[in-house]
Amino acid sequence: MDASLTRLTLTRPDDWHLHVRSGSLLKSVIAHSARQFARAIVMPNLKPPVTTVAQALQYREEILSALPAESNFQPLMTLYLTADTPPTQIQQAAESEHVYAIKLYPAGATTNSAAGVGDIRAVYPLFETMQRYQLPLLIHGEVTGEQYDIFDREKLFVDNHLSEIVRQFPELRLVVEHLTTADAVQFVSAAGPNVAATITPQHLLYNRNALLAGGIRPHYYCLPVLKREQHRQTLLAAATSGNPKFFLGTDSAPHPTHLKENACGCAGCYSAHAALELYAEAFEQARALDKLEGFASFYGADFYRLPRNTDRITLQKQTWTVPDRYGEGEASITPLRAGEQLTWQLENA
Repeated sequence: MDASLTRLTLTRPDDWHLHVRSGSLLKSVIAHSARQFARAIVMPNLKPPVTTVAQALQYREEILSALPAESNFQPLMTLYLTADTPPTQIQQAAESEHVYAIKLYPAGATTNSAAGVGDIRAVYPLFETMQRYQLPLLIHGEVTGEQYDIFDREKLFVDNHLSEIVRQFPELRLVVEHLTTADAVQFVSAAGPNVAATITPQHLLYNRNALLAGGIRPHYYCLPVLKREQHRQTLLAAATSGNPKFFLGTDSAPHPTHLKENACGCAGCYSAHAALELYAEAFEQARALDKLEGFASFYGADFYRLPRNTDRITLQKQTWTVPDRYGEGEASITPLRAGEQLTWQLENA
């Protein structure tokens, strides 16, 4: 890709992993995603979690009502899997025009995951139902438990659970969310075409030094945590490879600043304010801007069996400074790269 490139026009992308919360936080953040993405897979880990189709449809209406009046953004809803999820909810989700996947959180793995699955084998019958209805399963792929090193949790989940799930359910459509390790990249690459993965901007741009070197920097804390540089390099190679198994999922996760800058800060990086700009920076570093459109605009839509978008967006090479915060009061959020400069900017932002 020409190093002197100053404008980059892409088919409008989608975000295949997004948190928008509810209430005042939702109203503070939803416009950021809507201005750049046509659609987004919306995570269901609210309090209480979105476990039924009826709740998902109600949540969808809340999101739509919070959008700017001129927006055509479409939230694609998901259900939160629990040990008590009845197979009838899987069927109803598959038959719904607005529910697109089921999300598995291992209990205790991340924000609002207490209601998640403790014994993954116990929900194998639900995987069978998802396989039958061709409804994708989205997995936060980490083991939990104090005996496991936090930097090893993704690898152990791949070794102990993912391999067996894929073996037992070879036709199950499965997305391994927010990859962070070379081990997970290798697993997804070697699996069949029904296994794919999302990758976040922070895991493409940063290693664990960003979180820990020179002091703890809570706005770089997410789960799974940032890993060693060798893993970042492998993720970047996968994202820029043109392999359709890997596609954009920001995992943008808004938390009020006072809950991030806290003795026990919340996990999650807020990137929706500049998601495409951050991805462009990563792809430019890899000299692979020509691969960004496939990763951002095509591969996710293809996996979810949805039409590719037809309108276009343009990024321009223009330096701008990220605001120190978005929102006010209890809903004030510190974004990723707050107060720092970015070199790409979405036109008409």
